[in-house]
Amino acid sequence: MLGIGTIAKKVFGTPNDRKIKATRPLVEKINALEPEFEALSDDGLKEKTADLRQRALGGESLNDLLPEAFANVREGAKRALGLRAFDVQLMGGIFLHQGNISEMKTGEGKTLVATFPAYLNALTGKGVHIVTVNDYLAKRDSDWMSKVYDLLGMTCDVIWGGMGPENKIKAYECDVTYGTNNEFGFDYLRDNMKSELSEVFQKHHNFAIVDEVDSILIDEARTPLIISGPSDDRSDLYTTINAVIPTLEDSHFELDEKTRGVTFTDEGNEFLEQQLQARGLLSEGHSLYDPESTTVVHHVNQGLRAHKLFQKDKDYIVRDGEVVLIDEFTGRMMTGRRMSEGLHQAIEAKEGVAIQPENVTLASVTFQNFFRLYDKLAGMTGTAMTEAEEFAEIYGLGVVEVPTNRPIARIDEDDQVYRTAAEKYNAMIEDTKEANAKGQPVLVGTTSIEKSEMVSKLLEQQGIKHNVLNARHHEQEAQIVADAGRYGAVTIATNMAGRGTDIQLGGNVEMNVLAALAENPDADPAELRAAEAAKHAEEKQKVLDAGGLYVMASERHESRRIDNQLRGRSGRQGDPGRTAFYLSLEDDLMRIFGSDRLDKVLKTLGLQEGEAIVHPWVNKSLERAQAKVEGRNFDMRKNILKFDDVMNDQRKVIFNQRREIMAAEDLSEVVGDMRHEVIDDLLDHHMPPKTYADQWDTEGLYAQVIEQLSIDVPVMEWAAEDGVDDEEIRERLVKAADEMMAKKAVDFGPENMRNIEKQVLLQTIDAKWREHLLTLEHLRSVVNFRGYAQRDPLNEYKNESFQLFESMLDSLRHDVTQQLSRVRPLTEEEQRQMLAQMAAQQALLQQQADVSEAQVTGEPSEAAAQGFVEDDPSTWGNPGRNDPCPCGSGKKFKHCHGRLG
Repeated sequence: MLGIGTIAKKVFGTPNDRKIKATRPLVEKINALEPEFEALSDDGLKEKTADLRQRALGGESLNDLLPEAFANVREGAKRALGLRAFDVQLMGGIFLHQGNISEMKTGEGKTLVATFPAYLNALTGKGVHIVTVNDYLAKRDSDWMSKVYDLLGMTCDVIWGGMGPENKIKAYECDVTYGTNNEFGFDYLRDNMKSELSEVFQKHHNFAIVDEVDSILIDEARTPLIISGPSDDRSDLYTTINAVIPTLEDSHFELDEKTRGVTFTDEGNEFLEQQLQARGLLSEGHSLYDPESTTVVHHVNQGLRAHKLFQKDKDYIVRDGEVVLIDEFTGRMMTGRRMSEGLHQAIEAKEGVAIQPENVTLASVTFQNFFRLYDKLAGMTGTAMTEAEEFAEIYGLGVVEVPTNRPIARIDEDDQVYRTAAEKYNAMIEDTKEANAKGQPVLVGTTSIEKSEMVSKLLEQQGIKHNVLNARHHEQEAQIVADAGRYGAVTIATNMAGRGTDIQLGGNVEMNVLAALAENPDADPAELRAAEAAKHAEEKQKVLDAGGLYVMASERHESRRIDNQLRGRSGRQGDPGRTAFYLSLEDDLMRIFGSDRLDKVLKTLGLQEGEAIVHPWVNKSLERAQAKVEGRNFDMRKNILKFDDVMNDQRKVIFNQRREIMAAEDLSEVVGDMRHEVIDDLLDHHMPPKTYADQWDTEGLYAQVIEQLSIDVPVMEWAAEDGVDDEEIRERLVKAADEMMAKKAVDFGPENMRNIEKQVLLQTIDAKWREHLLTLEHLRSVVNFRGYAQRDPLNEYKNESFQLFESMLDSLRHDVTQQLSRVRPLTEEEQRQMLAQMAAQQALLQQQADVSEAQVTGEPSEAAAQGFVEDDPSTWGNPGRNDPCPCGSGKKFKHCHGRLG
């Protein structure tokens, strides 16, 4: 019997169906325009762009321009790439323009879909940012789609980490800019540390299209972006604490795998106190609960987390003497990403590698708050429906499931549950052998490097040839993924989320052409492509006859979305395929979320070794467990965001203030107001309102006037005069301070003085903001304890952070006033010394640049001609820590000749 909800859907259709239906008239309009645009010359397409741009700038709405704009892009893509967009791709583009997430299955052509709304929204002249998960995809998509934009008379470029500022400014000035989420976020932070408006990269936050939106806006959003600078080296502390942790027994701590938390027991605290006192980290007579012990306790907790929660080859790998984090969702290395608050240093101590100093936060932002800066946001992915609630609540994004161009012909098997991991892996190997024997390509998905290498060994024992894709083999990623659909291919992959390269049955023609051209650069590309296409058609038919791609997963992930992404690798564009999940009661998800009951059920059923239980009920049960984990993770992210929203309001005020200061020509009025407020503060403190003259602290006022304003005026004599009140003294102080600053303006010259005021303001704001961020970090780490006193930690954080912000602004006024009152023109001797220092520094920088350029070009540098010898470090000058090592090894200086210790 059908449920009421099911009957209602049959009559009225689902909300998703109604959204799809609403776009059909628009798609028909675009299709009707096709003959008209086919008749246009290439120049005609460019002229159409100019016409549309003029109409958009003239006030015509983008919605009215959409049919013509989309028809123009379709024709441009047809000519530039030989790809004619399907109707469902136009639908996906319409939903993106409307500010939604288009959920489109793997292989439906999302890269091309993004060009439609990007072109339309770029007509306003404010630029569009297309965000991808890694530099390879950003460069690939930009190179590929720029052919379409060029043909239509639009500009397109890509940003990446090692780019020079001038090139990056040019890239941002283009109509469409591709780049990674990290680079866009870091550029936003860098912009708000600049001192000149002309140096700012991101002039507008108009429209962003986020590819693999679930990966970026949900998985990546758990950790904020941080620009930091080094602090004091405390490696001895980490090493000493690291020696204590392995001496702990199981009774000394409690591990909760569900929440990924670990805490010391009372017995553990007593043991720790003895150990820390013996090692001189805790003074005799002091306990872990004393305020003086806060730092040691913090580091001990991080040491415990490093040892008990973070596993080598799963959460991180050690490469070239560095601890490199692994993205748990994509299995990629996150080079350069470090955990904060000493946790990364604790892992470095555990692994016995060089401990790098902790960093002090200079600027930070969460991805949630960065992407909410955009006037309009949209996204694309193969899997977003399971997180629709989070997208709606955090970003205000709707999720629309776009139908596939061809019906899905893939067979999704029910999950197979075995009692032990060994039985599960045996079954997988047997099924792989069977599929491989008939030439069916197999993709084995695992959740960690360790497991992928274990499966690899099992396949080697059976003599099955295969490829392994994980963080260790990250460089060959695109080629390995492209080859995964070839006849007889077996590929093991650690997490297949957001790989960006299609698995095409019979192999990827474009990748094969590029590989053939690399081997034979003189060959004719057209001939190679024709030969490869013929070979591919033959091989694809063999793969289709064998049943298409067989995806097998070694366990369920915490998130259904990641499982769906792996499953979606098979059956692209209506191809046949098969997917199956192989599980055991020893898997993390099964073990943590109630495998005891299942174990009893399996024993009751009398399950023999090597047998599996297969039933739709098991699937449903697992999905419920996954939904619980997803809900808990959502709550955690929501909580982090609530706290960051408090800081974000303050961040916006500071960053907007900086922009206004950079844009201002004359700040004399602003600094004048600050100076007058400082005088008010001094008078309020030393001569409080409604007090008598004999209660005034005129000596203290005199000392502070010299300290804060650098003026020597007879305050005490003024106060002794008859009839002089605090208002009269204020007026005299204001007059004296203003006259002194006016004289400085004459000495420096008005233009120089304006520039000095701007630089002092910006530098002081930056210094104060850095201190404030550090204070907020400390407040955030202790405020949760207020919950024990029945006080809401979030409200406590809001109130205290607001008070801290107000006091920061007060001290900002005082610091700016004090610094400006102390500046003076340099003497001739001081000027000579400063110019000599600048010339020496410039020469050194030039020498380093010449050395770096010589390594890139292979040509002898000017520095070499002046005595630079590759084998003699004494001739290298002073290379930067992150510069390439002058010895020519290709490594960074800090990992080569500049290695510490």
